[in-house]
Amino acid sequence: MDWDIFDFVVFGAMLLGVGVVYALANRRANNTTYRFAIGVSLAAAFLLVWVNGAVGIIGNENNDANMMFFGVLVVGLIGAIIARLQPQGMARSMYATALAQVMVAVIALTTNLGLAGASWPWDVIILSGFFTALWIVAARLFRKAARHPLSDPGIK
Repeated sequence: MDWDIFDFVVFGAMLLGVGVVYALANRRANNTTYRFAIGVSLAAAFLLVWVNGAVGIIGNENNDANMMFFGVLVVGLIGAIIARLQPQGMARSMYATALAQVMVAVIALTTNLGLAGASWPWDVIILSGFFTALWIVAARLFRKAARHPLSDPGIK
């Protein structure tokens, strides 16, 4: 990888964005499991964007098929909005995100979208499995967090 100033700016903006979202979520709940679930979700999203942008998952970073992984993030984002960040709904959202991750891999593998990649098909299988596992871990943590009420420190 040969990073220029733009790459560092984008990386810094991504880190800042994840930090701000985590700080806001951290203020929302005193539930440690919920906080950890948010952290896993944000880490998965951050890593998916970073890996996809830096080297690509399907073939290389210039393969347009990699854009499908942004659809995975859209599923998670829409799910979070619908769930209003409540733990039970977030669990469902993360399961849906995991399913979307698997579906992108299945599409890529069945249509040979990354055939020109150096590690085809193992890069898609291993990385999609890794990200799917992260989404499922987040979903399970949200399910566990749903058993305990979230408290808003601003309301007493």
